[in-house]
Amino acid sequence: MTEPNEATAPERSLFVQYLFFKVDAAWRRLPAAQREDGRNEFVEVLEAAGSDLRAYAYSTLGLKSFTEFMLWCQCGSPNVAQEVLSKLLLTGFGQYCAISYSLFGLTRPSIYTKRHSTQEQALYERTRLRYLIVYPFVKSTDWYLLSREARQGFMNEHMRVGHDFEDVRQVLLYSTGLDDQEFVVAYETDQLERQQDLVIALRATEARRSTVRDTPIFTCIHRSLRDALALNG
Repeated sequence: MTEPNEATAPERSLFVQYLFFKVDAAWRRLPAAQREDGRNEFVEVLEAAGSDLRAYAYSTLGLKSFTEFMLWCQCGSPNVAQEVLSKLLLTGFGQYCAISYSLFGLTRPSIYTKRHSTQEQALYERTRLRYLIVYPFVKSTDWYLLSREARQGFMNEHMRVGHDFEDVRQVLLYSTGLDDQEFVVAYETDQLERQQDLVIALRATEARRSTVRDTPIFTCIHRSLRDALALNG
């Protein structure tokens, strides 16, 4: 993971949010026709957002006890995300949903590398891989009190490990001063074993000593929006 380069940051960052939803059990007891109408309303709201908000759907059914599906949203500002979410929660399906967890942050360039790796370009890919693993991340105060040179050395080792896993995409968001965590980390992969291997390798690096918190971890399965909703009844 890397930190933002304030000197070269773009004038406008992209707002990215991972929204996790819990579906009321009462939803599954509704008549089939009513549930179909409710799901259609939900889909229509996201489609109507058009280019203002890009959203990818994931199922978390059975993988965490407090969430059944997740939306990965990308837009210009939290205002847009908030307005779309308000409309979603008023749909026939949305009225049976509660936000069980939310992670968000801004995209920013790194101070540790001058160019984006293929991993870090994941945000701008139009096709999604099978799995998305998302978690909050907090570093220790001692990390920030280290010299810039010391941190660069630790991050060089960290990035060398990452280069051995070019097939695992990474998205890093900056939440410092905006939410409880400092970063939101996400990895995309077609093989969960590769994600495990990457994390195991990263835990053996010196930078790991600075980790304060990196849970809860959400494993999400990419599906079309209609399929992700249909899994909930």
